Amino acid sequence: MTTRYAALLRGINVGGHRKVPMARLREVLTGLGHTEVATYLQRGNAVFSCERADERELAAALEAAIEESFGFGVDCLVRDAGYLSAVATDCPFPAAELTARQLHVTYFSERMAPERFAGIDADAFAPETFRLGDRALYLFAPDGLGRSRLGPALARPSLLKGITATTRNWNTVLKLVELTRPASG
Repeated sequence: MTTRYAALLRGINVGGHRKVPMARLREVLTGLGHTEVATYLQRGNAVFSCERADERELAAALEAAIEESFGFGVDCLVRDAGYLSAVATDCPFPAAELTARQLHVTYFSERMAPERFAGIDADAFAPETFRLGDRALYLFAPDGLGRSRLGPALARPSLLKGITATTRNWNTVLKLVELTRPASG
């Protein structure tokens, strides 16, 4: 059974470092045997189809292929279309009433125990706030991520030890849902 997936690459094409041209990324994914490969923006969002497989194995194969092709390691998360759709549907904030710069999702490689975030005094960051989902964290930052004080607090290495995490704004979250939606037939 063919499944649509999104690959979320962490920390590429930022400030001229760790350059991964999207055309080459599409070639790498095609070289792994994936079909219907496309990329979105220059920030490490790719979609592809392949036979149903383990997301961790797909991510590991992509990480190895990127390192071989580009000469540096890149952490990757792979999520299937159903998961991406559920993340959008399960948003605990009124997404339709917010702008994309106000709402972000951080995707995690593992489920995050709420205890990891117990030391964050949410009141100190109000009106910014966050909610945990299934391997995801929803961040409401009224003034955007660039001005957020809560965003950096949630990204502290001590909180994310042993976890791969990558953040996307709400427009990208919705676009990945659209790009991985199975073709109606």
